Amino acid sequence: MNRKLIIFLCSVLVSCNTSKNVVYIQDVVNGATKQIVPYTGIAIQPKDLLSIVVSSRNPILATNYNMPLITYQAGTAEMISSFQQKMLGYLVDMDGNIDFPVLGKIKVAGLTRIQLSETIKQKLIQEDQLKDPIVTIDFLNFRISVLGEVRSPGTFYINNDRITLQEALGMAGDLTIYGKRDNVIVQREIDDKITFYQVNLGSKAFIDSPAFFLRQNDVVIVSPNKTMAARSRINENKMLSVWVSLASFITTLAVLLIK
Repeated sequence: MNRKLIIFLCSVLVSCNTSKNVVYIQDVVNGATKQIVPYTGIAIQPKDLLSIVVSSRNPILATNYNMPLITYQAGTAEMISSFQQKMLGYLVDMDGNIDFPVLGKIKVAGLTRIQLSETIKQKLIQEDQLKDPIVTIDFLNFRISVLGEVRSPGTFYINNDRITLQEALGMAGDLTIYGKRDNVIVQREIDDKITFYQVNLGSKAFIDSPAFFLRQNDVVIVSPNKTMAARSRINENKMLSVWVSLASFITTLAVLLIK
């Protein structure tokens, strides 16, 4: 009887410990609110590709400031499925500038989409190019990568510049049961330097992390837990035993042939 009781208690403790490793935001209180840092937008960086569209009541004048649409064929040379169009973008150079029609070089690095939109709008008005310009700016190469213990790792292109760490993990199919939720790493490149942020998804404190809102080219890395690491070692040992057995067989065969 005592043995059965001990086994039962051990199984309960193990199951509780396992659930603690996989549950998100374990310290949340029902109805509680938490203030997050206001989202201010993503700062434009060198190597960003920007779509800049200028609109006006006079569409003929506005066309002077817009990139042309290019048509390309989708599919292989043997099987062309369709013709598609895409707009060319403005690539931010390593000095943080773009070369804009008529206005020339504009310093864009460090500005958000909204700030750059207002800057171009004011320049067009001040130089008497357009009286009522509407400037719309989007990122064309905003992407994030999710690697490690997730169901669908890969690189994902984002339609807008606002995405949280949770949303990125959702795009990757969520963590597997073997992913470490208390040690998710976000790798971020800023000014030729890489910064690493460690995030614990089991606590609501991760909302205060600089990695809560992701930036362009961020890499999210989910490490395997002890169970997966142990399984990996077992597989490696099995593979080693296979090679040892094979080597032993070849040696024995060689000895028999020599004799």
